[in-house]
Amino acid sequence: MAARGRSRDGRTAPEGGDAAAPSRRGKAGTRRRPRQRTVRLDALARTVAQGLAPAAAAARPQLRRLRPDFPRPGRTGWRRWIPSGRQWLGACLYAFLGMAGFITIAYATTDIPDDLNSFATQQDNVYYWADGSTMARTGWVQRQEMPLDKVPPKVQGAVLAAENASFYSDPGVSPSGLLRAVRAAVTGGETQGGSTITQQYVKNAYLNQDRTLSRKFTEILLALKLDNQTEKKQILQDYLNTSWFGRGTYGIQRASQAYYGKDVSQLNPSEGAFLASLLKGAGLYDPTLSKENHERAVERWSWILDRMVETGQLSSAERATYTKFPEPSSSSLVGMPGAQTGYLVEMAKAYTIKASHLKESDFDLGGYQIYTTFDRARMTALTAAVQETQKDFDAEKRPDTDKHAKIGAASIAPDGRLLAVYGGPDYLKQGFNESNATTIPVGSAFAPIVYAAALDEGVTRTRGKARTPVSPSSVYDGNDQVTVQTPEGPYWDRSGKVLKGRNDGGRNWGQVTLRQAVANSVNTPMLQLGLDVGLDRVEVFARRSGLLESSLGPRIPGFALGENSMPSAIRMAGAYQTFAADGMHTDPYSVRSVTRNGAAIPLDAPKPTRAVTEKTARAVTDALRDAVTEGSAKTVGKARAGAAGKTGTTAANTAGWFVASTEQESTAVVVYRMSLTDLVPLPLTGLGGDAPNTLGSERAVRLWGDYIKAVK
Repeated sequence: MAARGRSRDGRTAPEGGDAAAPSRRGKAGTRRRPRQRTVRLDALARTVAQGLAPAAAAARPQLRRLRPDFPRPGRTGWRRWIPSGRQWLGACLYAFLGMAGFITIAYATTDIPDDLNSFATQQDNVYYWADGSTMARTGWVQRQEMPLDKVPPKVQGAVLAAENASFYSDPGVSPSGLLRAVRAAVTGGETQGGSTITQQYVKNAYLNQDRTLSRKFTEILLALKLDNQTEKKQILQDYLNTSWFGRGTYGIQRASQAYYGKDVSQLNPSEGAFLASLLKGAGLYDPTLSKENHERAVERWSWILDRMVETGQLSSAERATYTKFPEPSSSSLVGMPGAQTGYLVEMAKAYTIKASHLKESDFDLGGYQIYTTFDRARMTALTAAVQETQKDFDAEKRPDTDKHAKIGAASIAPDGRLLAVYGGPDYLKQGFNESNATTIPVGSAFAPIVYAAALDEGVTRTRGKARTPVSPSSVYDGNDQVTVQTPEGPYWDRSGKVLKGRNDGGRNWGQVTLRQAVANSVNTPMLQLGLDVGLDRVEVFARRSGLLESSLGPRIPGFALGENSMPSAIRMAGAYQTFAADGMHTDPYSVRSVTRNGAAIPLDAPKPTRAVTEKTARAVTDALRDAVTEGSAKTVGKARAGAAGKTGTTAANTAGWFVASTEQESTAVVVYRMSLTDLVPLPLTGLGGDAPNTLGSERAVRLWGDYIKAVK
């Protein structure tokens, strides 16, 4: 056996002896060839070096000049640390080359996603009654693809004029918008917009709505690549078919149907200009949502038409023909259930968006299951009671008195759950929700809040003296035309007259206890009591009881009688429920829980808070029970044992209220007259024809009685 040896370079020779050496390690084998190649490579390297030597010698001084010599020689003190102009230039050059290289690599490695965002596969939102049965489905949010050639050219022009006039010539991004985004990032400000149509489409179709620099950078890269790979007309078509226009609609075809009830191909330039305005934010420019929205919509519509002239999309002569704003329909809310269910769905939707901190556009993507608090049986009973009361209102026979008659009603459970509301005749015919309106004075139905504040806080009749406790048996002057007193003397109104209180019908009640004043709806004691307690303290109790600060009137004497305060029926029912719940208040809410594809969505549920002391709450409830058994609401005393409630009238007889509580719920009913065009309350005089002198509060009492009997 051949022995293992070592080669001359010290490595171990393989087993097998000399037979393997010539081919792998021998002098005539492979060791000679590498030497020859090395010699040739060395010679080539020397030749190349000799050829480049002159160029290297010429470049060497320039390279030395670019090389940072820092701190700078020949300078003393702080000047040694200030870079020279060449050093600044070199740093900028390196930064520019580095940024260019980074962007080039990022662009090359960025791919356009294969699928769109989830709105391309819409789902319905499903609403459920409190018992778990299905109430309604909403979901006309799926897109209807519309070829660009079906969209009138001037409607396309309106969109281009409003959003991106240079669309057909730009590279897909806006340099000015990019600079604003970079500046905002450098200065720590919010990421800016200024996007082109291509960028907007990329954001809507492929990205989320986060306003971050990284998302903006990705948007720009995708927009550049999409613009390079896709025809402009295809991008515009995709943009128009995926943009959100409000009212649950994605795409200009659905928007045209929702706002004007017709296909997009039938739109004129004026209507197209309005739809283009919605791209800036449908929640701000849908004119049916508020007066402010209407003003914004008209202003932007006019600007877009003018802009179309500037961009050559519209002639001056044609622009002159469009002077009247094309009012969109207010009854074509896509997929919204009608009748009473529409009001419930709209309230539940608004509450869900607020309590879950969702964006409306995200909610309209669908897939949510909303479990409401509404009781189906109570809704049926309340609607029937309202309709029975309305039989006395014959607008055809008495158009001057009854055509504007309205009824709002709401019923709330002790824990704040909204059980039933009556919002109006039909949501698709009248979107104005009468149960949630803050347009009607609450009148003397406000008195229990003043009473509660007095029992909890006491009164001050002498300036600088300690507050004096009052009780239900404290006596006040209940006569008509009683002068309202301050610690300094009579109260003088702004006209220079002494203020005097007035009772309904001018009745003199003599000396009455506070409990009697509440039970019999005697105004003059409550007016004086409000000043004695302090109107600022009364306001605090009103807010604790759930009334919104925005609905409360100025703190003048009439504040104690609710003359300028306009809480909704929902909020009044919640305030009275505070007394029924021994002083604990929970804000009204309409949704118990929400899920999406089986996963629970967290909600900010309202929590009970102490509004008044338990003793005060029970004292107020006792007075309200007296009102039902022997006071202003005694006509329904037998409707439900233990009920506690109070009527409410207004000084101008524009509304009649009744608010009452049982063990199961608190219900507020308001009867009033109002034109929905100007939202100005009208007198109830003559309402009902056969009984022109019947107070609105008496009608509200009877309606409550019919309702409460049906839900026993």
